[in-house]
Amino acid sequence: MEEIYNLLKYLLLGIFQGITEPIPVSSSGHVMILQELLGIRLEGLTFEIIVNTASLVAILIIYRESISQLFVGATRYVAKRDHKDKADFRFALFLIIGTIPAGVIGVLFGDAIAAMLDESIKLIGITLIITGIALFLIRNLRGRKSDAGLTFRDAIIIGLAQAVALIPGISRSGATIVAAMGLGLKQETALKFSFLLFIPVSVGSIMLAISDFLSIPDFDQLILPYSVAFLGALVASYFSLKWFMNIMAKGNLVYFSIYCFIVGTLVILFL
Repeated sequence: MEEIYNLLKYLLLGIFQGITEPIPVSSSGHVMILQELLGIRLEGLTFEIIVNTASLVAILIIYRESISQLFVGATRYVAKRDHKDKADFRFALFLIIGTIPAGVIGVLFGDAIAAMLDESIKLIGITLIITGIALFLIRNLRGRKSDAGLTFRDAIIIGLAQAVALIPGISRSGATIVAAMGLGLKQETALKFSFLLFIPVSVGSIMLAISDFLSIPDFDQLILPYSVAFLGALVASYFSLKWFMNIMAKGNLVYFSIYCFIVGTLVILFL
């Protein structure tokens, strides 16, 4: 009975992370809050990387056509210098550029970030409120720049925003979408760039975490609960991202801002 209850807790954590990963409310922050409420302490970043991998798979499924188009177009441009493929090449190049800040900071300060995850739940409340403020400031923006309008400067700034989101409680999707819309990108382009930017960072995190996986004590006992969490996060991420794409099209980001204010305040006051 206890084992079933334990699996249900991991499933709930996975679903919770999956729902909150695509939307701008900080999945890492919410998983920490739920761990606190359930009395679970998952040290370090191993569990987070597992459920983030599930979200990565969901994003790959939803954006598979865009990814295929970018890969084919960018490859063809490099091989043949066909002008019609230049836009795909530029977009792919800017994704690489935008990945660099978070990649460098993650490598240099990954251990410090893991320590922050274990340090204080009230930090999550503060950073959720900061996320709410950022979302509120861009709630009415309607950009004009499409995929072709992206610039080197845009890629760097959005990449820096993603690096800031390594801080627990700062939403990665929220930070990158706020930066993109603040730079004048259309909602669709901001959303697409944000989630495609997640792919290389997530893959890099997985590669860096392989040694950590191999060194986990009694890892064989965690295979089942981690698998349950992975599947829960995968399904939840897929439907959450589909829902968020509709929200972005309607421009209703203010609701997420209000939500972050409320949850952040409750965490500071009661946890």
